[in-house]
Amino acid sequence: MDRADFVDSLDETLRTDEYADVDASPNGLQVGRREGEVETVAFAVDAAAATIDAAVDAGADALVTHHGLVWGGLDRVTGREYERVEPLIRHDIPLYVSHLPLDGHPTLGNAAGIADLLDLHAREPFGEIGPETVGIAGEREAPIGVDALADLLADELETGGEGVQTLAFGPEEIERVAVLTGSGVDWLDEAVAADADALITGEGKQQAYHEAREAGINVLLAGHYATETFGVRSLQALAEEWGLDTVFVDHPTGL
Repeated sequence: MDRADFVDSLDETLRTDEYADVDASPNGLQVGRREGEVETVAFAVDAAAATIDAAVDAGADALVTHHGLVWGGLDRVTGREYERVEPLIRHDIPLYVSHLPLDGHPTLGNAAGIADLLDLHAREPFGEIGPETVGIAGEREAPIGVDALADLLADELETGGEGVQTLAFGPEEIERVAVLTGSGVDWLDEAVAADADALITGEGKQQAYHEAREAGINVLLAGHYATETFGVRSLQALAEEWGLDTVFVDHPTGL
């Protein structure tokens, strides 16, 4: 597949341009050239030395990640930045990044993956950031207890051996769930406004304990990495539909 066609197809599918003004990550092709061919694509959550080295070892012609190398600007390519960028350039492996576009995509996104896992229906966009949304809210067919929901997430997510932390301050039986993966506790008030019984996200902050307790909502912290493997795996399946060979680089952080 032509490399430019691969990049353009991802950009169109993920509506990359629509997030340009709301995301600190420059999404799309972040390192490399548009010219060339793609046969094998590596997918990973993070663009880090470990995943880049694995992509090189796999003979990948491209690497697609959720978290890229640039956040709000890059002044110098030295030290850690150089050690990450250099093998990509040396082996001519373009890095394609999709951060918020892959969080909020209604079918391919991270939140959509968890919504599928929980069999949520009557889904609605959730988690406003500017004119876009980066999460999903929906209803369960059958209520589920807080502990049972935590166990389900712990069993199904790649937590690196870590459990799911629960702030059980809401209803004992959960029907309506808001999902915003990664670092999503800043949308706790929006989850309350959406009448959610629980907010599922990745990692928490100190103030989330008191905010959840005072608002009367359950918060389940299932890990930043663990909640954000769904999007890149969905893109991996899409690339296979396009006739490409793929490899998934799993590197759980336990965080």
